[in-house]
Amino acid sequence: MTNADSFDARKRAAAQAAAHLVGPGMAVGLGHGSTAVAVVPFLAARAGRGELAGTAFVPAARYMAQALRAAGLPVACLDDFPRLALAIDGADEIAPNLDCIKGGGGALLYEKIVAQAAERFVLVADDGKCSPALGTRHALPVEVTPFALAPTVDFLAAIGGAPTLRRRPDGDPMRTQRGNCICDCAFGPLADPAGLAALLDARAGVAGHGLFVGLAQAAFIAGPDGVQELSRPAG
Repeated sequence: MTNADSFDARKRAAAQAAAHLVGPGMAVGLGHGSTAVAVVPFLAARAGRGELAGTAFVPAARYMAQALRAAGLPVACLDDFPRLALAIDGADEIAPNLDCIKGGGGALLYEKIVAQAAERFVLVADDGKCSPALGTRHALPVEVTPFALAPTVDFLAAIGGAPTLRRRPDGDPMRTQRGNCICDCAFGPLADPAGLAALLDARAGVAGHGLFVGLAQAAFIAGPDGVQELSRPAG
């Protein structure tokens, strides 16, 4: 088995474990990343066996909506289900307390909206996403309203973010589903993720950021010895 095959197998294993949390009649949010999308075939198989009658799925991005429809699963929105029983999503970097960085795929704002609407938010990932401190292995994506781009880039630089505007292959700024820009910020290992999240939340022009602090209650992490279920530490 190649390294790529092993990596894909781990993602599928974590996805399969999380898929078993979904029950009949539940409203379930799903994020955007490749590991979250890997949950879809397992959900489709369970639906085909009649195990998910009345279950509806709220995707955080068009890509996930397309995957759900292609699998024959019902797609809904937050107008239909303002409160979700469960949300499942991947992550780019996960701290020991299950705080995480997301947004490598650019859907961070909608992913956080879905996560905050859920009674239970669960991460799925391979063990390469685990980190001793957020910012050690992954830059922090910050979604910026285009009107405020120049002053917000200055602000992010002033607070130590060393921002880089994310661009498309043609050189133009990459745009999110809402038409916003993304700055990837190299803060380095974060001593106070919650404090940084509050600082970014308070800045006009910041439409969202990839710090998911205090949201995940559990994580399914796949490694060479199988899938480990982690719970958020108490307190």
